[in-house]
Amino acid sequence: EVKLVESGGGLVQAGGSLRLSCAGSGFSFEAYAGGWFREAPGKEREAVSCFSSPSSGDYTYYDDSVKGRFTISRDNAKNTVYLQMNDLKPEDTAVYYCAADPHSCVGATFWGQGAQVTVSS
Repeated sequence: EVKLVESGGGLVQAGGSLRLSCAGSGFSFEAYAGGWFREAPGKEREAVSCFSSPSSGDYTYYDDSVKGRFTISRDNAKNTVYLQMNDLKPEDTAVYYCAADPHSCVGATFWGQGAQVTVSS
């Protein structure tokens, strides 16, 4: 059974940092596409950052709104994906979801339960 468990959300002041973790089981992030999405109140879920599966090439996506501030990384030994978020802004407030798929983050098959990130001004 594939499972994704996020941790690391919380409340932070603008300009602060948080690191989200997503521990995977039942599959290997090394062989999958994976990454982070977020859903703010009243808005649709959007992709934040994602890395491709090995079969799809070697690239990492970042939404323009987080480029230079957020960094995605992966620890294959722990089968865990991280999202380091620096210089947080109130507009980053959202529920952040970890996702994984054998092929692509677009239409990802597996999702975590979500982690709330709240940035106060």
